[in-house]
Amino acid sequence: MPAPLWSPSIEHIANTRMEAFRRYVEQRHGQSLPDYPTLHAWSVEHRAEFWQSIVEFFQIAFHEQPQSVLDEGKSMPDARWFPGATLNFAEHLLRRRDDHPALVAVGEDATREQLSYAELARHVAGLQKSLREAGVGVGDRVAAVMPNTWQTVVGMLATASLGATWSSCSPDFGTHGVIDRFGQIEPKVLLACAGYRYAGKTLDLTSKLNEILAELPTLELLILVPYARPEARAGEFNTAARVVLWQDVYQPGGEPSFTPVAFAQPLYILYSSGTTGVPKCIVHSVGGTLLQHVKELGLHTDLRPDDTLFYFTTCGWMMWNWLVSGLSQGATLVLYDGSPLHPAPERLIDLIDSEDISIFGTSARYLAALQKAGAKPIDTHRLSRLKAILSTGSPLAHESFDYVYREIKADLCLSSISGGTDIVSCFALGNPTLPVWRGELQCKGLGMAVEVWNEQGQHVIGEKGELVCTRHFPSMPVGFWNDPQGSRFKSAYFETYPGIWAHGDYAEETIHGGLVIHGRSDAVLNPGGVRIGTAEIYRQVEKVEDILEAIAIGQEWQSDVRVVLFVRLRNGLLLNDELQTRIRQVIRANTSPRHVPAKIIQVADIPRTLSGKIVELAVRNVVHGQPVKNTDALANPQALELFRDLPQLRD
Repeated sequence: MPAPLWSPSIEHIANTRMEAFRRYVEQRHGQSLPDYPTLHAWSVEHRAEFWQSIVEFFQIAFHEQPQSVLDEGKSMPDARWFPGATLNFAEHLLRRRDDHPALVAVGEDATREQLSYAELARHVAGLQKSLREAGVGVGDRVAAVMPNTWQTVVGMLATASLGATWSSCSPDFGTHGVIDRFGQIEPKVLLACAGYRYAGKTLDLTSKLNEILAELPTLELLILVPYARPEARAGEFNTAARVVLWQDVYQPGGEPSFTPVAFAQPLYILYSSGTTGVPKCIVHSVGGTLLQHVKELGLHTDLRPDDTLFYFTTCGWMMWNWLVSGLSQGATLVLYDGSPLHPAPERLIDLIDSEDISIFGTSARYLAALQKAGAKPIDTHRLSRLKAILSTGSPLAHESFDYVYREIKADLCLSSISGGTDIVSCFALGNPTLPVWRGELQCKGLGMAVEVWNEQGQHVIGEKGELVCTRHFPSMPVGFWNDPQGSRFKSAYFETYPGIWAHGDYAEETIHGGLVIHGRSDAVLNPGGVRIGTAEIYRQVEKVEDILEAIAIGQEWQSDVRVVLFVRLRNGLLLNDELQTRIRQVIRANTSPRHVPAKIIQVADIPRTLSGKIVELAVRNVVHGQPVKNTDALANPQALELFRDLPQLRD
């Protein structure tokens, strides 16, 4: 039998917050819950008691007490969580008020700024006053086109403190990508940077912002953060809205006040990737987001006040919202803006040492890039406080698990996590009390009734199928923006299995109680009627040193589907017969003949979303001569042309 890659010691388990919570539940509810599986089963079967225990354990402060914990109908989506309760999100993120570092903002150019918890509260109080004077109140939208830096966090907290709703994009979004998002939600205030840096370049946003401003007629105030363009001036921007520079809009000082709002009041508006049409505006609640995040950060991630948490993300990805919630645990957050690979692949590993990061979050793609670059941080860096690595964005290959424990650090908890924008949280994630098995997400989240169903709608273990959630959970969206009857919301998640949340992941539940994600359901390959997750192919392709990255699609061919694999190779390499044979042999030896691509084609680039995910559906559409509805959702839309009308796919 294979052994786990890492197992926590008895002493380690005893000192985790997950173990403290397990003991709390046993005592509070008179239960015998000796391990995580029994705790998870209890949390699903007794959801009202479980979520009330989260409220108590993390000392969630309600201004008005709830009438109950959960009122639900017969099937999803029909639930009211903590009806009658009022609270404020920002209040819980600003509970700590001492000189302990709250935010450390590091730029690609090595600039570094630090705010303590006391300073952060003073900044929020100052901006809150200016937003209130601008007429921002409960339900108003404040939008941002900002890098991942401290001003963005202050903007969000000031917005949430007033009971208003926050929505953000990163500066690398295309003009129409921003308009497609913010044009739907009609913000009253826009926070925007005048320029930003990436991969050694400084990019001026003036012309892009002017195009965006022309399409936001409801805008009343533009707060301009000069950032990478210190010379920026208000007069450069053409808008009927008032334009104020960040340094002029407020003075830090005083105490922030907190407007109580209903549990289900909109806190965040996030967006679907938009590669199949105009992005869906996904509305997340104040209470649901808070409870999920304190559970995931405090218990599943074991985040404590003396920890330093980092996640590589932009403000256009839900991991930014998740990262910022680390303030609720009194921890120090490291914010990084720039390319993770500039000037070298180890840039973020350097950050672990320089900032004493204890919990390091990144993407599966970055870990693969480190491995391809031959990086061996175990030999070159201290990593003395590093206790956990988190990975998401795409399935983490089995070989990347091996790489982390062999070449980064042997004694840490490697947590591959999965959920997404749809729930602003996770369905499956890490657990400091459980072993790490190669290729597996450690466990289902507490309170999340996650299962894998086959095509007959039956729960299966050890078989691939659809990832579903069978019971209500607090961070389910309150709906989509401008969807008053909820028809688009219900169609998105509850059409496959009526009354059951179908997440769109092709997954497998393991005998260890963990999960393996095999790819997106809508990208599943179907040669000869056999369903194959694309991640199964990518895991094998990553073993071939000559390949930097790949994308697989199913091409309709002779009344069937054939697998086509596109590969981007290391600089200077060409796809010859020998390399094609080697790729096929690796795939065949480790999977099945059905997985072996009929065609392997070299390309110079692979299109991906702004959050770094490869877009199999867009490539499939181009190959079949079908339109891609929204190329502004892509970071490199020009790459799609590399897949159009390829002669290799005509025979």
